[in-house]
Amino acid sequence: MGIQIDFNPDLALRNIQEFKEGRRKEEECIPESLIEGKEYVFLKKGQRNYWLAGELPLMETKGNEELSRPLASIRILEATHLMIENETFTKGKYKVISVFKKDDDKIHFESYARRM
Repeated sequence: MGIQIDFNPDLALRNIQEFKEGRRKEEECIPESLIEGKEYVFLKKGQRNYWLAGELPLMETKGNEELSRPLASIRILEATHLMIENETFTKGKYKVISVFKKDDDKIHFESYARRM
């Protein structure tokens, strides 16, 4: 038996509709409106490590590693591991640096490196 830890180069959250329909907690979802400079909380199942020293992409996940293109550039401010009902979770706070337009085909990240 080992300790399972995921290293994530992005923050992938669910569509807010998952919260509205009662399938997810609000912190597990992308807020309805992302505002540059605003801080938001997140919650992810599992013990996850995030890069704290720079910007990462915020993406939408449908599960099974099915990810959208980056929706925004964020900076994770804090991440903490905890137990909720005998399951491991990672909760934290992130700040939105830039929001990308939905129809924007520009490449904003190469791996975890932000392109300007």
